[in-house]
Amino acid sequence: MRTIEQDAPEGAEPSETLTLPFDLRQKSRLRAKLDSGDDVAVHVERGRILRDGDLLLADDGAVVRVRAADEQVSVVTATDGMQLARGAYHLGNRHVPLQVGDGFLRYQHDHVLDGMVRGLGLSVSVESAPFEPEGGAYGGGGHGHAHEHEHEHEHARGGRA
Repeated sequence: MRTIEQDAPEGAEPSETLTLPFDLRQKSRLRAKLDSGDDVAVHVERGRILRDGDLLLADDGAVVRVRAADEQVSVVTATDGMQLARGAYHLGNRHVPLQVGDGFLRYQHDHVLDGMVRGLGLSVSVESAPFEPEGGAYGGGGHGHAHEHEHEHEHARGGRA
């Protein structure tokens, strides 16, 4: 079985493709099939999310382009930007991976979330499309809340927080 453990060099031309849904693109270790049907083991650094267009290098020298698979997603639209921002706020409060586009929000289909969003006055449709959620405030795309710096708060200096 071929193994992929690193990025391809800049400017490399892909000879293979690997199409995966978001749930698999956020795993650091997985077995998959290239679009050609060949088995491959993918081992990337923990916390990395493979993005559509990423170029990876297989142990046999092949350059593999990652492709985001079409999957069932809910697409939210609104009549104005403020209404759409309100929808993003409520979905964010539920820690939902969210793709933000020009005039739309997209998340992995969930009928309960669809009902909540409709209750906010937004329109929701279900489509089959690639899902590329935002990377998150700390650069990842997962659900990590790790902080690599210390916070200084007012109460630590004797003030009010």
